[in-house]
Amino acid sequence: MVTEAFQGAAAARAAVLGLPEHPRVIVEHPLASRTPSEVEKVAVAAVARIAAGLSRETAPRADRSARAASSSTTSARAQRRDIAGDFVVANGVLEELGWTDGLPVIPPTEALVGAMLSGATRAPEEVLGRMEPLQGTVTVEKVAANAVMAGCRPEYFPVVLASVRAVLQPAFNVGSTACTTGGSAPLIIVNGPIAQRLGISGGTACFGGNIKANATIGRALRLVMRNIGGAKPDGMEKSTQAWPGKIACCFAENEARSPWEPFHVERGYAADTSIVTVVATRGIYSVTEGVQTSGQGVLETLVASMRYVGSPIYHQMHNGIPLIVALCPEHAEEIARAGFDRRAVREFIYAHARMPVRVLRDRGYYAPDAWKGLVDESDPDAMVPIVKSPDRIILVVAGGDGRHSSWMPAWGVCQGATEIIRDVG
Repeated sequence: MVTEAFQGAAAARAAVLGLPEHPRVIVEHPLASRTPSEVEKVAVAAVARIAAGLSRETAPRADRSARAASSSTTSARAQRRDIAGDFVVANGVLEELGWTDGLPVIPPTEALVGAMLSGATRAPEEVLGRMEPLQGTVTVEKVAANAVMAGCRPEYFPVVLASVRAVLQPAFNVGSTACTTGGSAPLIIVNGPIAQRLGISGGTACFGGNIKANATIGRALRLVMRNIGGAKPDGMEKSTQAWPGKIACCFAENEARSPWEPFHVERGYAADTSIVTVVATRGIYSVTEGVQTSGQGVLETLVASMRYVGSPIYHQMHNGIPLIVALCPEHAEEIARAGFDRRAVREFIYAHARMPVRVLRDRGYYAPDAWKGLVDESDPDAMVPIVKSPDRIILVVAGGDGRHSSWMPAWGVCQGATEIIRDVG
């Protein structure tokens, strides 16, 4: 059963599962804004149609099984197409095929894909996994084609591969994060020596400063999710509004200007190891603090910016979703000078970024069991933390000069994922 707005997504999902004829019950949209009694009326009216759909036999069981088997074995080999024409013509064809993100792409010719594959050690036909929501078969060659289209250089390809492997981890939950109305998009954080070697910026304008490595690596991952996973606006992509991270969002931690050990070292990786950490986030919330000069004062302003009604993270923190905090170098230095190490910063945020039950109740994504076992909901003054534990806060230093930091809430089912960058050619 789906609402009218999700008919296309339901049809696409049924087809990929080998059940294109599967009965579907369509109800009026929206449901979320209706009262419980109104929802009950919709449900009662739909019961008869649901029962009929469950009992109707529309195709022999053997035929359905065969279609499902066929659907689940998508070709591992990338498609080949002959396109006669120049760059503009090729882009027009690729756009008509639905393989672009609204911006011009580099046509992925055999020669360019071959050059991209030279940037890593894996075989082109190696299958990395299946990508939801439409269960596309992800191969190294297909990822390379999308990296070419995104404008990546071959030396960036190992980072792209690691990012793709990260979103294929169950903890990332790529199908749900790619299709939610919440508009989440993957944010890639790069740590380790490869960032400096490739020019992946963690300094000035690192979130969107027209930096080739940042922009093209982030875009390559999004094109893979779109073209192989099938998360497109005309089908499974259902973001109500989304944010520009749906095109690209990739940056490095500014390890050189951090007063603490790098994020990946804190998490137990060797300093000479390079990793990517990918989290599906709702957006970037900027925080300015140019008056407070004490580290604690900066932290107080930061957590105050996190206490607001309408953020889904408070209602979904029981899922273990993370919070990304990106401190600018100046703020980080002031906080460290006040005696805070990384652990102390995370504990301060966890202790103070809280809202009372009475404020959150019946707002946002509130549900009766939203904080079951974590907070006493019978107490209206019980304080709900923004994350389940301090360990769910990803703290990095990023940006250039100036006193502007930010935080980024993850989407409700994405716990984030980390991969070591291994495939260096």
